[in-house]
Order: sequence, then C-alpha cells, then structure tokens
Amino acid sequence: MTFTAYTASLGQTSYPVTKKVDHVDDYQGTKVADPYRWLEDDNSAETKAWVEAQNKVTFEFLNKIPYRAQMKKRIEELINYPRYSAPDRNAGFFYFYKNDGLQNQAVLYRQKGLDGVPELVMDANKLSPDGTTQLTNFDLSKDGKYAVWGISKGGSDWHTYYVRDMHTGKDLADSILWVKVSGASWQGHGFYYSRYPAPEKGKELSSKNENHQVWFHTAGTSQAQDELVYEDKANPQRFHGVSVSEDERFAYLFINDRGKGLQGNALYYRDSKSGDNKFKPIVAEVGQFRYSPIDNDGDKILLYTNDGAENNRIMLFDPAHPARENWKEIVAERPEPMQNAGTAGGRLYLSYLKDVTTRVYEHDYAGKLLKEIKLPGLGTVGGFGGYKDDKIVFYTFTSFTFPPTIYKYDIATGVSTVFRRPEVAFNPEDYETKQVFYPSKDGTKVPMFIVFRKGLKLDGTNPTMLYAYGGFNISSLPGFSASLIPFLEQGGVYALANLRGGAEYGEAWHEAGMRFKKQNVFDDFIAGAEYLIKNKYTSSQRLAIRGGSNGGLLVGAVMNQRPELFKVAIPQVGVMDMLRFHKFTIGWNWIAEYGSSDSAADFKNLYAYSPIHNLKAGVNYPATLITTADHDDRVVPAHSFKYAATLQEKHKGANPVMIRIDTNSGHGASNTAKNIETIADIYCFIFTNMGYTPKFKNGSGTEGKKGF
Repeated sequence: MTFTAYTASLGQTSYPVTKKVDHVDDYQGTKVADPYRWLEDDNSAETKAWVEAQNKVTFEFLNKIPYRAQMKKRIEELINYPRYSAPDRNAGFFYFYKNDGLQNQAVLYRQKGLDGVPELVMDANKLSPDGTTQLTNFDLSKDGKYAVWGISKGGSDWHTYYVRDMHTGKDLADSILWVKVSGASWQGHGFYYSRYPAPEKGKELSSKNENHQVWFHTAGTSQAQDELVYEDKANPQRFHGVSVSEDERFAYLFINDRGKGLQGNALYYRDSKSGDNKFKPIVAEVGQFRYSPIDNDGDKILLYTNDGAENNRIMLFDPAHPARENWKEIVAERPEPMQNAGTAGGRLYLSYLKDVTTRVYEHDYAGKLLKEIKLPGLGTVGGFGGYKDDKIVFYTFTSFTFPPTIYKYDIATGVSTVFRRPEVAFNPEDYETKQVFYPSKDGTKVPMFIVFRKGLKLDGTNPTMLYAYGGFNISSLPGFSASLIPFLEQGGVYALANLRGGAEYGEAWHEAGMRFKKQNVFDDFIAGAEYLIKNKYTSSQRLAIRGGSNGGLLVGAVMNQRPELFKVAIPQVGVMDMLRFHKFTIGWNWIAEYGSSDSAADFKNLYAYSPIHNLKAGVNYPATLITTADHDDRVVPAHSFKYAATLQEKHKGANPVMIRIDTNSGHGASNTAKNIETIADIYCFIFTNMGYTPKFKNGSGTEGKKGF
C-alpha cells in the first residue's frame, strides 16, 4: 500500500492520506457511507502499514517537543514511591501487593501475621520480557491449599488461568484458556469460572464474543475434564457467572442480558446442604433491576438491590419462602445512593455517596445502624471486606491531594489507625481542591472538582484539563494520581466533572444520561467548560478536554458540537462509531446504555451524535491526539483508526490531528512504563498546542511560561 501526504502548517507536519473505499450501509432506509471500513481488519497488511505510517507522523511530532524527556522524567520521579494494596487474610497469612515505584507490575507477597516477614509469592514482572503480561487475579481456596491465578497478555481481556499448590509453591499442570468476563470462586478444591468457546484463529481480538459459559474446574485436572455448569445457547449474548458464599454453602448464578437493553440481572442459587444440585431462582428473569448477594445469615440471604429503591437497599431473602412479597427490608433506601456493601466481623459496612464523597456506616445483620465510621476527610473509600471471624478490617482512603492511605479499623472499638501511609515527593499543602456546582443547559446542577496550586490567578490564561466519563452508572470519584502532579505544578488546572450518566446521584442520575438522553451528558460537559472560562480559570485557547472509552466518545461528540470551545482534545480508546460498536467482541454489552443501530429509533439518536459521522468538512477542529492500542479487545482500535482517518480528511486548520497507537497494550496501559510514556506525551501535546512552555528545575516542576 502506498501513502501520499499533504502538509499542515503547524511544524510542517505531513499526514498519511488514507485510501477510501466505496462502502455504503443501509440503516432503515438511510444510506451511510463507511469509506474506511477496511481499517476494521486489524490483521491486514494494509492496516498494519497505515498504523506504522500514522505512528511515524505522531512520534516525529512528539520527538520535536524539547521538554518531552524532562516531562517523562518528572512523572517517573513522582510515581517512584512504594505502593501497597490492603492485606487480605487467608489460612494464617496476610497477602498483599507492592510496587516499589517504577516496577511495570505489582509484586504479590504474603506474611505470617501483620508483623511477619514478607515472602515473595509471585513477581508478575517476570511473566514477560517487556513487563506487559499482567497478573489479573490470584484467588485462594478457603483452606489456603490452592490458588488460581490468571494472566492477560499485552492488555487483552482474554485471560488464561493456572493453579498453584500453596504448600509447595509449585504450579500444577492445569491450564485454562479463553476466560473472559469472569472471576474465580472456590468451592472446596475446585472453582467456578466463565469462558467463551475458542475464537477463530487470527480474529481473537476483534470477533464477536458469544455463548458465555460457566464451568467448574477441579485442581489438578485438565480443562477437558471441567464440568459445564451453565450455558444458554438460545441467548448467546448473555453473561453468566457463579460466585460462592463465604461458608461455601451457597453458589449463586448471575445472568445478564445487556445486549437486549436490560440493565439488571437474574439471580439463582443452589444450597449444598439441600442435596439438590439444581439452581433455584431468587429472581427468575433478567429485567432492569440488579440483585447481588452480600452474605448469608444462616439459612437466609442478604441481597443488595435497586429493586424498589433506585438508590439501593438491603433485603433479606428466605429460601423457605421465596416469593417476592416475603422479602424483608433490612436497610432502607437513603436519599444518597448506596455505592457498596461489604461484610467483616459479622457486620455490614455500607458506603454512600454524598455530593460525590464517601460516607460509611456500620450495621448488624438485622439492619440496625451501629455507627458512622469516622473518615480522615472528604474523599473516596474502598475496602471494608473480610471474614465473619475478623477482628479488624482494612480500608483505603484517598482524595486528589491525599495519596491512598491504608487504615486498620478495630471492629470492637470502632477506632481507625494508619496501617500504611505512602511517601510521595510533593507537598499537598501547595494545592487546593474546590467543588463547584454549575448549571447545565437544562438547568440541572452538575458537580465539578477543580484542583490547582494555591495562589492561582484567575486571569483566563491557565492551561486547564477538563476530564469526565458520564456513563454506565460509573462514578468519577476524588482520587490521587501522582502522574497528575506534574501538570498541576506547571500551573495547570485539573477539573473533574460529574456528568449525568454516572452513579454519583443514583440510578436517576444514570438514566438521565443514557440512551435517548445521551445529549444531556454532552451538554453537561460543555457547560463545565463554559463555567471554567466564565470564571477565568482558563480560556478556550488554554482548555484541553480528555476522556477514555465512553469518555473518549464524550470528547469526540463535544468537539464536533463545539469545536471552537476547546484548544486541545484527547479522546482515548473511544467508542467512535456508534452504528457498529455492537459488531465487535463484547460491544453488544453496551446496547443497554446506548441502544443499537438495528433499531430505527436508536439509529436516529446514535447517528445524531456518533463522533465519526458528525465530523464536517472544512472545520478547524481542536488539536487532537487520539490514543489507542493494538491489543484493545474491549473498544477495538478500529474505532480510533476510522475516526483518525475521517478527522484528518475533514479537518481544516493549523491544529495537528494525530493518532498514537501503542503496541502490546490494551484498553489501559499494560505496564507502568507505557503508562508513563502515554501520560508524558499527552501533557507535552497539550502544552505545546497551547503555546505554553513548562519549566523544570533540579528535577522538580515549576510554573511554565504563560505567553501564547
């Protein structure tokens, strides 16, 4: 394949001109051209040549940025601190992960007691020469004899499972292939897992995944001997999974059918004490409500659900009286959405969001409120999970300028003490976080966090990065990222907008930003940008927008609708072709959120905002750096490939529009080194296109030059 080129004015950058084909699809009578359809074949020689040509242009541009190496070095300096997970107790050991700082993968250790000497369990950095093979899970049998551990290569969503004898430290011959959308849940010396049939050779990263199956594997046997627990060939796009209760008495079968637009799940159980091996329904049909078992209280099962409570509540299910009218409410719905429910020491720990910050309450199994857990401040909390006989439980607290700190909570006294506090080479007192509430187009108040160095002048010249997600009932919460500090210390402003479509204010907030109401999400984001400009944090010439996956779709949609509002756009691994997303891997899973072009009403809605289909010829779009990776089998790179080709064709102006295609990486960076490189390039691209020059002194960042 040959490429011709034209020249853009900024830095005399030459782009490959991508060949066009005469391909047209008919959507309910509407003809839609798809001239870059050939880029969907990520294995073709033509596509590979295109990727190479695009990367050559992008990295030639990035290599000319004089401070690129300094930016990367500064990010490395700040990320280079020991990071730990909270410990998990099993059979006399506490297991935990640790990354010394710049290790590509965290290392798994265990120790006898909290004061014991750590011993190495597994170093994932040794799983591949380039550190891109990830340890995706390490799940221990209850007696600690066996562990199932999984790997992902190059960031793919495909996992392979292995089994280790924890008494000898040796791996058995077990090898379990084609695991996806799965956990591993032990019952005795075997475990449940979910997988797909082997995909067609050569199309492992792009072909549609169907017929999700649950299997049971016994340690020390081959995969060929596994027991098929559940499949549903009549509904090939359903997800199926099984989890086991702490006492291993109950096995729970989950069934999801998001490809049919259903957000909830069916839930079945089987009781090992009953002698009946059949799964019986708690909820027989998949609908719009979600049900998840928290724990069993003897013969009865505690359920976390939004059935009858859009902000979620806790119900008690009695198998002896299974009818829905016999369910008993244990913890009622609150005005704030319940985010998580955990158990430890015979207590329920329920976390709620109040204006996007966490509150945690302790209850007994009868639902009685015992106390509110006093937290270190306003931020985000994770943890509060353990066994019924635990005396202590761990949780992690973080916020934008508060590195993740692990606390040990004494269940009897209710006292929290610091267990591990990280030491990061920055002073949190130098920074300030504000939460504001701004009106969207329809008057809805939308929260947004704004983080910046103290003493910031509101003169409209500050380089600002506005980030959001806005979808899939996922909350964007306050959290620390050492890689954000280099942007802030250069005088940058970081804004996180909590758009509709997320879970910040419960299911109503989610539904207000999904399917036919998706435009609300874009309006919320645009209004956030306008707020930052109106209040002189920045100007349109100093404003960058960034988002990943569904957030990449967000960036693509809003830069189409308001190209003049932003100077720089960073759409990462975005869903850019809204008419064909359901044709690849597990994209059909998103129909519940977006709808499908197979429906006439949905097609009209999707076509109206699909990033690829709403790019217009002759428009001066923001300077754009699209990022994707060759092993992204969740949002396949064809989305970004076709979008980049279309944008380069339509765009008219001096702003560069480029695509950065990582290798041996997936929907997220596959190792620490790749993550650092990507973030450094994003910051350099943003600053360069804003005409803003960072300054570096003795390895630490200082505010850059504000002149255009």
